Order: sequence, then C-alpha cells, then structure tokens
Amino acid sequence: MTTSFLSFQNLILTSLLLTGFVCQGKLTCKEGHSGPTYESMQEVFDKKSFRPAVNLSNPTITNISFTLYAVLGVNEKTQILTTFLWLRLYWHHEFMVWEPNECDGVTRISIPVNQLWSPDIIVYEFVDDDVSQACPYVYLNHTGHIRWDRMLRLVSSCNLEIFSFPFDVQNCTFTFGSYMHTIRDVRVSPALTFEAMSINSKNYLEASGEWELVVILGETSILKFGIDEWDIITFWVVIKRRPNLYVVNLLIPSSFLMLIDILSFYLPPHSVDRASFKMTLILGYTVFLLIMNDLLPSTANGTPIIGIYFSVCLALMVISLLETVIITNVLHHNSMKYREVPRWVRVLVLQHIANLICYRWPEGIRPSAWPSNHKADKPESDAGVCVVQTITPSPAPPQASRDAERAGSSVAMEGQELRQICQDVGTLRAHLTALQKEGELQDVWCHVGYVLDFLLFRIYLLLISFYALVIIYMWCIWVAQT
Repeated sequence: MTTSFLSFQNLILTSLLLTGFVCQGKLTCKEGHSGPTYESMQEVFDKKSFRPAVNLSNPTITNISFTLYAVLGVNEKTQILTTFLWLRLYWHHEFMVWEPNECDGVTRISIPVNQLWSPDIIVYEFVDDDVSQACPYVYLNHTGHIRWDRMLRLVSSCNLEIFSFPFDVQNCTFTFGSYMHTIRDVRVSPALTFEAMSINSKNYLEASGEWELVVILGETSILKFGIDEWDIITFWVVIKRRPNLYVVNLLIPSSFLMLIDILSFYLPPHSVDRASFKMTLILGYTVFLLIMNDLLPSTANGTPIIGIYFSVCLALMVISLLETVIITNVLHHNSMKYREVPRWVRVLVLQHIANLICYRWPEGIRPSAWPSNHKADKPESDAGVCVVQTITPSPAPPQASRDAERAGSSVAMEGQELRQICQDVGTLRAHLTALQKEGELQDVWCHVGYVLDFLLFRIYLLLISFYALVIIYMWCIWVAQT
C-alpha cells in the first residue's frame, strides 16, 4: 500500500513538473532591455536536462549539413581516413521563443551550448576521439531555432581500395545519427541538398592537397537493432587522389630506366661491357625501389598495381640480362672452342629465323657460302708430302763407282733437304688451313649470336609495348571514371 502510494505521488510530481515546464512557452523581455531577460532564460536553463518539446511524444527534428574542409590523411594499412569537417546542426527549442517587437527588434542571440539541451549526434564510423577545438556557443533565433557550428576532426574507418594506386578513387561513408535517442525522440534530416554540400566542399579541396572531391551522395534510412530504431543519414564521400606527385617521382624515372635498358641492346653483343652495364642498371633500379618504398601504400588486402608495375619492370630487366648472358655464351664460349655449328642450328637460326626478322647479311656473306660440315672435307694430312724419286744406278767401274757414290750422296742430301722443305711447307699450309677454318667457324657462331640477339630484342620490345599499352589503358579507364 505504501509503495503504491509513493509511486502515485512521484507520478503526480512529475506531471506537475512537466506541466510547469510546458506552460513556459515564451521568454519575456523588460522595457529598456535588448533581448530576453536573464530570469526568464534561467528558468529554461534550469530545465536543460529535458528535451525541449511541448509534447514529448513529438520527436525533435535535427537538420545536419557539413563541409569537407580537408583530407588530413589516409592510412591504407589500418584502413583509417582522417578528415576535417565543418559540421552544422539545426534543431528547434520550443521554449526559447520571444517576440522581437517586445525586445527592441532583437531576433538572434548567442548563448552557451552547455546551458541547453543538444542532440547527441555522432558519426558511427569514428574510431578515435575528436581533438579539434570546441565551439562553446550556439546561435538562437527568436523562433526557437538553434544553429550549432562545430569543427570536427573525424578519424573514421573506411574500406580503402589501393589496387589502382596512384590513380585510386575512394568511397567512404559518414553515418550521422543519435547515439541514444531512438526514432521516437530524435529524427535527423539533411539541412542542404547533397549537391550543395558537394559544391561547398569542392571549393576548399580544389585549392590544394593530395585529394580531390568527386561528389557527395547520401540517403536517409532507419537503423534497426532489436526492437529499437534509429533515424540515420548516410553520406558517401567519393574522393580521388591527385597522381602528379607519384607520376613524377615514380613512373617517369622508372620509364627512363626501362628506356636505357632498351637502348643497351645497341651495344655490340660480343662486348663483355654489355652484361656489366645491365647489371649496373638492375642495381640502380633496385636502389630506386628501396628509396621510393615509403611512397607506396602497404596493406594486407592487396597489392597496388604500381607495385606490380615495378616488379614487372625489374623482371624485364632480369630477362634482358639473361638474354645478354645467352648471347655472350654463344659468341664467346662456342666460338672460342671452335665447335661445329649443328645442322639444325644452321637451318633454324641462319635461314628461317634470319628471314623472319629480315636480318641483313653483310655483303658477300650468305649461309649457303659456308661449308655444311667441315669433317666431310678432304683431309689435309697429305698436303705437305713431297715425293722424291731415287734413281738406282747400274754397275760401273771402280773409279766411276766412287764418283757415282759421291754424286749419289750429294743427291741424297739434296733429296733430304727437299723433303724437309716439303714437310715445312705442308705444316705451314695445314696451319693456315686450320686458321681459315677457325675463322669460318667463328664467323658462323657470331652470326648465330647476332640473329638470336635480333630475335630476342624484338621479343623484348613486344613485351614492353604490350605492357605500356596495358598501363595506358588503365590510365584511360581512370580518366573515364573521374
């Protein structure tokens, strides 16, 4: 019985308090004062804990608009966007009303925001506290409409897509709504059109900075959680990156290094300096990537296309070095050992591939002019053999035989000298023939290397051209999207 009586008494007191609060419908002014009196406003300030509605069953409508002033940072690894907003809130205080004619024509005053009830509007994507400077005052109109301008440093979560970096376009959401008041107490709606918000924000972001605003879109919806419902506004802020810094510092230097690598093919293939030049170029490109690594975004969700671009460029340089090693091996290793050129190499490389790439042969040199197989040639083992005929003398008298013996010995000595001379001439001829064959083999291997170098160089050009077309195509897609 006592508990029921106390509950009924509390109900009566609450009703009387609300009735007194509701009856305070207007502020009063004294003669000689500009604006409402302190006493009449203090009566409202004392009741600031209550939502300023005559009928509490009617929700308080809060209008929201903002201007995107700056994009302070984009952290791709943690998927966080940091922005600076100028937020403006409007709502109606039904008890802060006065007649301007009774208050010397005063239609608007500024009062402390902590003395009034204010809607608890937050951004649902926030991940850190606001550290911006607080605005302690609001503007109050004589009709009871309040405008609160806030500076908001918003650190919010955003699903960042960096595949097309530095030509990426990000679409982040800002969801504004009440934290505690449901749809029965607070309703939210945009104060301006989304197009007007976009125009106002572009005026600030177009001046400077890495990011450029594309458009601001939005819609109102209802968030349901259990049996409760919240009124929310979702804004889609679409921003794109200005790629000039990355094009100048990353893409253009990389393109220059690739161009130098292409021009290195015009060095003589038989020169060892060509391989060392390409090694130096790869080393320089690696140092370039290490220096520019801080400019590239890092995230666990994927790899940006510019990282793939650098990896492919490095792979092409390695392929170019490998081609130089192969050609050097063909020109130096095989030709210095004077190996015979296989028949299939002659047919495939010196005939078909040479005709395919339109290889220009030096004047007076054709593959058909070279012997197909040196082993089939006639051996030169008898080239230096001289045949010296020995005449057997007939029997003669002793004196004549002695003379004949003397003559025969002199003839034998002359024949021996002639045989020695013939052997020396044969050896010299065999050496000259071997040198000629070695020169022919070296020429054949040199032309095999030149033909392969021309072929691989053209394949390398085709790869780089195809790769350049892919990059240009993606650039055109990015321009069309923006």
